[in-house]
Amino acid sequence: MDTKIKNKVPICYQDATTLAKMIRNKEVSPVEVVQAHLYRIEKYDSSLNAIVTIADTAMKAAKAAETAVMRGEKLGLLHGVPFTVKDSIDTANLVTQRGSPIFRGRVPDVDATSVARLKSAGGILLAKTNLPEFSYWIESDNLLSGRSNNPWDLTKTPGGSSGGEAAAIAAGMSPLGLGTDLAISVRGPAAQTGIVSLKATHGSIPMTGIWPRVPRRFWHVGPMARSIRDLSLAYSILSGPDGHDAFSTSTVQFDAGLGNAPIRPLRIGWMVGPGFGPVDPEVTSVVESAAYALKNLGHRVEAVQIPALEKDFALDVFNRLHVMEMKKAFLEATAGQNDNEIYKMAKTMLSLPDTSMNDFIDAEQAAERIRDGFAEYFNKYDLLITHVLPIPAHRHGVEEFVINKQKVDATYLQGATVPLNVTGLPGISMRFGTSKEGLPINVQLVGSWQAESTILYAASLLESVSSVSNLHPHI
Repeated sequence: MDTKIKNKVPICYQDATTLAKMIRNKEVSPVEVVQAHLYRIEKYDSSLNAIVTIADTAMKAAKAAETAVMRGEKLGLLHGVPFTVKDSIDTANLVTQRGSPIFRGRVPDVDATSVARLKSAGGILLAKTNLPEFSYWIESDNLLSGRSNNPWDLTKTPGGSSGGEAAAIAAGMSPLGLGTDLAISVRGPAAQTGIVSLKATHGSIPMTGIWPRVPRRFWHVGPMARSIRDLSLAYSILSGPDGHDAFSTSTVQFDAGLGNAPIRPLRIGWMVGPGFGPVDPEVTSVVESAAYALKNLGHRVEAVQIPALEKDFALDVFNRLHVMEMKKAFLEATAGQNDNEIYKMAKTMLSLPDTSMNDFIDAEQAAERIRDGFAEYFNKYDLLITHVLPIPAHRHGVEEFVINKQKVDATYLQGATVPLNVTGLPGISMRFGTSKEGLPINVQLVGSWQAESTILYAASLLESVSSVSNLHPHI
């Protein structure tokens, strides 16, 4: 079932763009593609625990897609291509259980907007993927479906909250998926498993049909894949208002192509701090290498600092702004439930003291200062390159780390990602290095608001010179 069909690459490791083209050209059938991915799930998911539910309609949809090809019907951009979805995102007539026994057996009537758009483009829903309870932690573990493992090293985490999705894509169980991101959750798991992901400008992709609804000022849904062109293709399908999510009001048009080269060299800054917390030197080296790879391609590159991030630590600002809203959502979900049905992170959140009004107002003002600081930065530069995580994938259950001789708790792993949630800026996570243990190291490409085309273009350049972008785990 892992038949090599093009460039000696198995079906399960072809990207979504290639699969869609091969299906249109009748080089491979949607049935073969879906079967190949189901085989991968059957063979490997017992060790990864990335998949929580298989869509029982997948094969029926694949046969219908094959018939449409043979009849010469008009085909969508993803016609016949399977995709997977994090289990906090509603899927019509397929359980969406949010990583919690409280929602065991819950079956939505309607697809989330993001799911509906991938289906409308011809995509075939293959499966739902694992997550932490309520999508709230940097490890994908819960009382309902258990813990997901990293395909590069089963003793390590694939991250959270979209960890099951990242593990599935990295392991060839899916070419394309949907995750959500409150502070790190599509970019961090991508970094820990060596795939790519996009957290677009806040509001670009509607959050309709995704729980929890609050605090929507920070929540994002975004594509995860194995190639930059797949992110670009998915973003062209997913973006735009849906008339239900009031934050989704963007009218910026985006072409699925990666676009032409800019009329001048890009102005690029790179940094790993201060303002993000400590970073392992091995990760710093990869960030610098990515920056200077772009310099070698003719772009202007220099080390930078953003003073606003030094004045106001974004992780602290984020925590003070979102705690009460998340607590309210968790309280509503867990009201009247047996304590044995609630996992540790929800219990931790519910035990935290409320943010005082003074602290909340101070945090609001700090968030404005951080946004202004990025606006000033992007008045001078087109792109910022940072790390995604300060360390490669770590072992399960670690709560404290020593990073570059500094002891920090696990929340500090979000130090470089959460500023983009506080500000709504777009960011791409993509692999550009390998740790001494053989684990992926990703970099984060950050653009100004609505500048997805810029970061996708720069990411495609890095991908073209990368020696690690096509590596896959040997599970």
